[in-house]
Amino acid sequence: MLAIRGINSTLAKSFGISNNIPLVFNVTSSSIVKRDQSTVAQNEAALEKRKPYSPFQNTNNMAEYAVARLDDLLNWGRKCHYLPHLKLSTCLEMMNPKYSQAAGSKELVLSPRRISPQNVVIRLVRREIYLKPGTHFHICRSFYQNIVPNFTVINIEKPPCFLRKFTPNGRHFIAFSSDQTSLEVYQYMGPSAASDLLREVPAEREFIGNQGNEASDLRSRIFNKFFRLKHTIPVTPVGEQLNRECSLFVGDGRYVIVGSASYVPEEPQPNFFDIFRNNESVSPHPRSPLEDCSLHIVDIISGRLCDTRTMKCDKIFLSHNQGLYLYEDTLAVLSVQHQSIHIFRITNEGYFVDVRTIGRFCFDDDEWVVNQVRGLWPSGQADRPFREATINGLKHKLLVFLYKEAARKSDEEGNPLHVRKFFQNFDHFRALRLWKMQLLDEEHLLLKYASEDVVTLRAPEPNTQPAFFVVFNMETAQVINVFENTSLELLDLFENFCDFLRNARPYSEWQFSCSPSSNIYANLIHQRFKQTIVSARFGGQTEATKRLLSQLPISAQSYSSSPYLDLQLFSYDDKWVSQMERPKTSGEHPIRFYTRDSGLLRFRIYAGILGRPAPPSNARRLVAFTFHPTDPFAISVQRTNSEYVVNFHLRHC
Repeated sequence: MLAIRGINSTLAKSFGISNNIPLVFNVTSSSIVKRDQSTVAQNEAALEKRKPYSPFQNTNNMAEYAVARLDDLLNWGRKCHYLPHLKLSTCLEMMNPKYSQAAGSKELVLSPRRISPQNVVIRLVRREIYLKPGTHFHICRSFYQNIVPNFTVINIEKPPCFLRKFTPNGRHFIAFSSDQTSLEVYQYMGPSAASDLLREVPAEREFIGNQGNEASDLRSRIFNKFFRLKHTIPVTPVGEQLNRECSLFVGDGRYVIVGSASYVPEEPQPNFFDIFRNNESVSPHPRSPLEDCSLHIVDIISGRLCDTRTMKCDKIFLSHNQGLYLYEDTLAVLSVQHQSIHIFRITNEGYFVDVRTIGRFCFDDDEWVVNQVRGLWPSGQADRPFREATINGLKHKLLVFLYKEAARKSDEEGNPLHVRKFFQNFDHFRALRLWKMQLLDEEHLLLKYASEDVVTLRAPEPNTQPAFFVVFNMETAQVINVFENTSLELLDLFENFCDFLRNARPYSEWQFSCSPSSNIYANLIHQRFKQTIVSARFGGQTEATKRLLSQLPISAQSYSSSPYLDLQLFSYDDKWVSQMERPKTSGEHPIRFYTRDSGLLRFRIYAGILGRPAPPSNARRLVAFTFHPTDPFAISVQRTNSEYVVNFHLRHC
């Protein structure tokens, strides 16, 4: 028995290898070649004329000689590899196909590339064998390459509702009623719920229902086969409507947080001090009108409304959860109008608990101190926060940090240039407004500041405007660091710790989304997009950094954990579908999914109704995908100005 010892402890931990377990390779008697004494003379003669590794021996120049020797090296690696269970030979075959010489001929031919076994039984066995600490998730989930949603039912008939998404455990599905006042909870019946309806459908077909009268019975019954209505819960108060793109699941999905809003009427006009509650409040704009917003906690299991919080005369970006962020049981809500961040705690019973409000004050007792000072003012003077000449608490923390950094750099260089620049841009710093935010953990916030024109949607291209990213500690009320949106340091952190910024805390270890920091193919797409901007006519490194950092802060629960979107398992065109649950442009052709290990076409997804003419120039045809967290089932919703086409993508064999 031979053992490779002395492995670095850090490297061992990286691969999930315990320090107490050596890496062992057994050498059995079957691997020992015994020497035949009768053939010794023949072997010695053969050694004098050894067959070269490469057929390219007659080279004419140094370039051909270098290529030939590289081919020698690859052939030597194929011949001398001694770890077949690590698939080193297969990797070499995929990188460079092997040349072989036909019998009785000097013609060189390419031998076919070897691929791993595609049998689902073998993959299930590998899943059981390799399921231990340190194993790559894509090895455990490789059997998903055999169980795929290879059949599409086009234009199904559904109840009058707007489909939203699955719960993290995949047992329920939520939707909004047609009048956007109620939440509908459906029980998911499993990926094979409609198998009886598909018995007469040939297995070689990939879609059905594209024609108006085709499979009308199947299209009318399939929704009720997969989903069974469990609860219809009235949620919104009178006059408000639920936002169809706002939902946050708490924990394993028992509670869901949804948002509703209604525009503030012009008559009667709201009070001035309700619109401007502090001296940081932004001016309303027609593109960003004021709203009465409400947040609701709904119990999916029992089907009841647990708690509601209302924020009058405010502006909160509810679409795609941009103004909300949930980290475990901590909820942060950004009030853009009043430049404040409300922090709540979600209890186990489904209630909001006020923790703090950050903005005008950073600590709970700051307001008490200010009120004590106001007692020294002349009596009869009205105290209105929007009249304050002082800088609010959060902005003051930011300005102090910027000044200290400028002073530190000036002291190190012995040049007051940085301090002069700070005072020169002081008015611009003070005019910055909160635009977006996200929770990094229970104590830290990532804030994005920009000009008021950007925050109120006046600027035509907001992502190209100057902006600042601020890391803020809520417990100590300290600014940890400040980055510009052209910072290469922040871009490097984003590329290497993307999972941390996404807060990928799934319901199960099997549910995760690949990112540029954890997946080589996602990183390749990221670098390709980055290089495209750098090489563009009006691009460059600065422009590429701005475009990439415009993804920050990342919206909560905006990435799908479906294995069919895992770039380690499947290859697909991310122009038409991606892990981010945002509407994409609908293409005229099906979306093809190829397996990574073999390169074979595994299945196609047909979105919308095929063969339709292109929409008019003033209308966009978008499609939104909702994948089940674990099962081979997906829903695509194609939307235009007047259509709402729903397709089911399921497994049929």
